[in-house]
Amino acid sequence: MELFRIVVMLLIVAHHYVVNSEVSVLMNSDGLNWHSAFFFIFGAWGKTGINCFVLITGYFMCTSKITWQKFLKLYLEIKFYYFLILGIFIYFGLSSFRFKVLISILPFTKIGDSFTNAFMAFYLFIPFLNILVGNMTRKKHLCLVLLLLWVYTILGMAGMVTYNYLSWFVTLFFIASYIRLYGLPYQDNARFWGWTTLFMFLLSIVSIFAVTLIGKSPSYYFVSDSNHLFALLLSISSFMMFKNIKVRYNKWINMIAATTFGVFLIHTRGDVMRHWLWYDFIDCGSHYNDEYYWAYAIGCVVAIFVVCSMIDMLRINLLEKRLFKVIDRYSKNNN
Repeated sequence: MELFRIVVMLLIVAHHYVVNSEVSVLMNSDGLNWHSAFFFIFGAWGKTGINCFVLITGYFMCTSKITWQKFLKLYLEIKFYYFLILGIFIYFGLSSFRFKVLISILPFTKIGDSFTNAFMAFYLFIPFLNILVGNMTRKKHLCLVLLLLWVYTILGMAGMVTYNYLSWFVTLFFIASYIRLYGLPYQDNARFWGWTTLFMFLLSIVSIFAVTLIGKSPSYYFVSDSNHLFALLLSISSFMMFKNIKVRYNKWINMIAATTFGVFLIHTRGDVMRHWLWYDFIDCGSHYNDEYYWAYAIGCVVAIFVVCSMIDMLRINLLEKRLFKVIDRYSKNNN
């Protein structure tokens, strides 16, 4: 699962390379050729990746207890990067201070399409969702999952239900908890889920090219939101595949995996960060027609992951671990 987190975050960064830059405009106006085909595939897996992260959370947390320390750790990590990056941009004149940003000290305000706000809200729902899971029969649990998928995937893709991250994360929680408690067919068969993942991956690519060729928009329709069909099926199959891959304990994998949420927070920190990173600093669009466009894109994604991961390692070791040693000591003394 820790290796899975790393792979998924690299796919999310690759997704942002495409959709948060001029590349998305260029490839959609370019028709299907080698350049556009590469970027259509390269940037297709962001919403699938979000599903994977929430499935991992649901799988482990459905049998665990959410403590105030766990939520505080999540809250402090999110707010640390929010105010640090905002302060840096204000200092260099890329952003301006407004008093309304002070409201961001709250755990979350507007949820909607904000992943971090929705994830914090979802985290607080988990203890109550666990009570519901613990008091349902297997049959009722399955019926609830099917009902939620009907509402948010079938009706959602048809535009008949308004999608938001929070309610979708709850849906994913019930899917992950069902897998944890009752399993799926071929539950422990890594080969079966490996072939299923490959099939769903290829089917998703075919859907992207087919939608592009018939001139519909968006080309990513079947994977364009986390609740869309192929984004969901691919995330479940890849989750099951990685769950069954036997990997020895490796401290480096665990160390890097612990920084993946930090990687997400750093490189997605607001519109100013997105514009500066993808338009000004990396300038993805101007490299679209390079001879080695694919190498530039892959290199940038890996570099962003490595740099952000190193920054988060510093935060964890210099701030988080020291702070929570004090908090844990205080908590034990008062129990």
